[in-house]
Amino acid sequence: MENLHARAYACLMAAEVAEKIALTQHTAQDWRAGVLSLHDETSPIAVPVPGRPARPELVPPRGLKKRSIHTPHGYGALLHSIAHIEFNAINLAWDVVYRFRGLPKKYYDDWVRVAAEEAYHFGLLQARLQAFGFNYGDFPAHNGLWETAVETAHDLMLRMILVPRSLEARGLDVTPQIVEKIEAAGDTETVAVLAIILRDEITHVAAGTRWFNYLCAQRGVDPLQTFGEGILRLRGTVKGPFNHSARLAAGFSAQEMTLLENLPS
Repeated sequence: MENLHARAYACLMAAEVAEKIALTQHTAQDWRAGVLSLHDETSPIAVPVPGRPARPELVPPRGLKKRSIHTPHGYGALLHSIAHIEFNAINLAWDVVYRFRGLPKKYYDDWVRVAAEEAYHFGLLQARLQAFGFNYGDFPAHNGLWETAVETAHDLMLRMILVPRSLEARGLDVTPQIVEKIEAAGDTETVAVLAIILRDEITHVAAGTRWFNYLCAQRGVDPLQTFGEGILRLRGTVKGPFNHSARLAAGFSAQEMTLLENLPS
């Protein structure tokens, strides 16, 4: 029987967009069908750089030009930035499947599902880009999400705090404002895509919450204190306004929301 971790690694390292999407869909189908094993005696290897196409060019966040969404290139850049987040999210989901071993089957159920849904989201956004005459790779992008994955490769609890419960949860906060801009531009098809993404991303952040709380229980640590200590690693980058209803739906406690609202700047 083939092994899920080996398949996850193949998905993670696939460089071409179409190959990564196809492998992701095939692996998710096989996992749901029960034809992939969790038995793997090998240890995960470091993945400083996942598989990705030669474009987009990766630049520091400050190197990204601010563009008006009222111009064709500015609008394309906005859609591209969202598509880039979803492409990175495919790699992030496969990395937590590949890297972290010995967890309950439901953990792998969650993250395989997340990988498949992120691939679906990317496809929806790629289609919207193409509708405006662009493709993924036509604009520069930054590598912040993956850099955080590398920084947390040694500790699943820290990964859950800083990636799904912080950087990805930020998407819950900013999506309503992005939807308003896109509605104002009259692009109802992209608004519909973002509604699908927001719905699914709440469940993705909820998976991060679920396994963060599981690890806190396993380690005998206080979730609120542990979350607060972890979030300080992103000092200055986690800031409101926060989408309280979406975050509460994703499993954040009222106490955690109070903590976030009172983070030092």
